[in-house]
Amino acid sequence: MKLTIKDVAAAKGKRKLTMLTAYDYPMAACLEKAGIDMILVGDSLANVVLGLDSTKDVTMDQMIYHARAVRRGAPATFIIGDMPFEAYQKDVGQAAVNARRFVDEAGCDAVKLEWFEGALEAAGRVLDAGIPVMGHIGLTPQTADKLGGFKVQGKDAQAAHRLIGQARDFEKTGCFAVLLECVPAQVSRVITQALKVPTIGIGAGFSCDGQVLVTHDMLGLFERFKPRFVRQYARMTQDMVRAFEEFQSDVREGRFPAEEHCFKIKEEEFRKVMREEN
Repeated sequence: MKLTIKDVAAAKGKRKLTMLTAYDYPMAACLEKAGIDMILVGDSLANVVLGLDSTKDVTMDQMIYHARAVRRGAPATFIIGDMPFEAYQKDVGQAAVNARRFVDEAGCDAVKLEWFEGALEAAGRVLDAGIPVMGHIGLTPQTADKLGGFKVQGKDAQAAHRLIGQARDFEKTGCFAVLLECVPAQVSRVITQALKVPTIGIGAGFSCDGQVLVTHDMLGLFERFKPRFVRQYARMTQDMVRAFEEFQSDVREGRFPAEEHCFKIKEEEFRKVMREEN
């Protein structure tokens, strides 16, 4: 049964929430079969699927296209659409319009947006439109260039207090959860204890109310880089390359296709073909 916002809220302090990313039908179907609580159609799509250098490069149209495929694969799972940079950071006034696309066109249950100087206004506009919002603080990839790159955030007292304030502000605005990325475990614990809404961690220690990973990272499907906080549960790139090599060898050596992979025409029909050909 699909979780609701109330279910997510009720899980805080009672059980850990699980969230993974998906960008297509088969991956979403697998996540639903495994019983993962929430699926994030992440803007990490830009890196791990489209091969782009930055999450800022993925478009709304691309996000909607993939979100629709995810919904088809996981009709009974709570799905969150990740608002890309162009959806709200270029023009806060477009935040609600683009969030509505995730709901109406792709069937998402909520959206996620990253902290930036206009984040609270953007979140407020989306919430006023009746769309649930998950806030995102800490390492925010869409504005990583302003944070000194892809680095842990909140490592000194001033920065930690700033993150705690951002989390509280997202909660006050009405966000149903806050995602913490690359935040020291002690700071994440303080934030989790301070908020009434759940926290979802990625590289933020074990005190968060739930955990998320980019599925391609945890499956070993993306080899450009491996974040320190990722635990790889599989080495699928190696398995895929091995399978492709075996296929190539079988084709070249005549082992594939074999008899069992072939279709047959009835012998009498084939004799007619040959008579006509001859």
